[in-house]
Amino acid sequence: MALVSIVSPVYHNAASLPDLLDRLQQLALRNPGDRFEFVFVDDGSRDSSFAVLHALAEQEPRLRVVKLSRNFGSNAALLAGLSHARGDVIAAIAADLQDPPELIHDMLTRWRQGRKVVLAARTSREDPPLTAWLAAVFYFLFRRFAIKGMPPGGFDFFLLDRQVCDLITSIQESNAYLMGLILWLGFDPIVLPYHRGQRAKRYGRSMWTLAGKLKYFADSFVAFSYVPVRAASLLGIALSAVGLGYALAVIVARLRGLQPAGWASLMVVLLVVSGMQLLMTGILGEYLWRNLEETRRRPRFIVERLVEASGPAKAEDVARQEQLPEAA
Repeated sequence: MALVSIVSPVYHNAASLPDLLDRLQQLALRNPGDRFEFVFVDDGSRDSSFAVLHALAEQEPRLRVVKLSRNFGSNAALLAGLSHARGDVIAAIAADLQDPPELIHDMLTRWRQGRKVVLAARTSREDPPLTAWLAAVFYFLFRRFAIKGMPPGGFDFFLLDRQVCDLITSIQESNAYLMGLILWLGFDPIVLPYHRGQRAKRYGRSMWTLAGKLKYFADSFVAFSYVPVRAASLLGIALSAVGLGYALAVIVARLRGLQPAGWASLMVVLLVVSGMQLLMTGILGEYLWRNLEETRRRPRFIVERLVEASGPAKAEDVARQEQLPEAA
């Protein structure tokens, strides 16, 4: 009999939580040979999510609630859930019910067949056009320049064996891209395709902002690809070659007694080159900033409270993965 942990990060999902728990309970009934625990991580929600989770925990003894002290982001919330999951196998699913919890049954079947990593990959999605387009561009670039094993539609719905989960939580990266780490570890993941549904209006709207998506994009590439730095170097070489050619053209023109182009062309060259220099400095700054973040060794998340069947517990009474690592 296996213990199955299901982890779900929660951020302003108060409306969908009762329905999510109900569907997870139905999933447990379909797998009577296993024991289940449900680990919901409140990622600093400012709505009534924690109050709803607290009430649900009083009715469902298998529900454990991890409340973070503030919003740390979806990756950190997932890591918090994985760190607190006690199962032999751990599944992670979003709380907005756009992903079908029933698919976990098939994922568990693959795990029993020996697979240690099972990915549920989106083959189609009912998101707003801009969101769908940005996601398509991101996953295309990530597959092309970072990790080729990324499914074309991406994934954030997955199942991990205990061994893989322990490896993930042991990696101390402040801005870790969790999906990239899962693929980077290997273990020959199997992909189950599914259709990502539209978010029901009664569940509210997504809290993903454009700024958050851009940060997610930058973190992912900086963590797994040197392409931005290599592109900056190649661009610098190309501009230097163009600049040298232009300088030779000006010298030849002067030697022939011709009047070189004046202020306008000079300003165009100056603005283009200065802009490229700032771009390349910004790319280097992204890498340097993340190196600084790693050297600070700050916790990736902070647990304020843990609620489970035995009642609420303070964070200091809980052995947790997010503590500062010992100095080497």
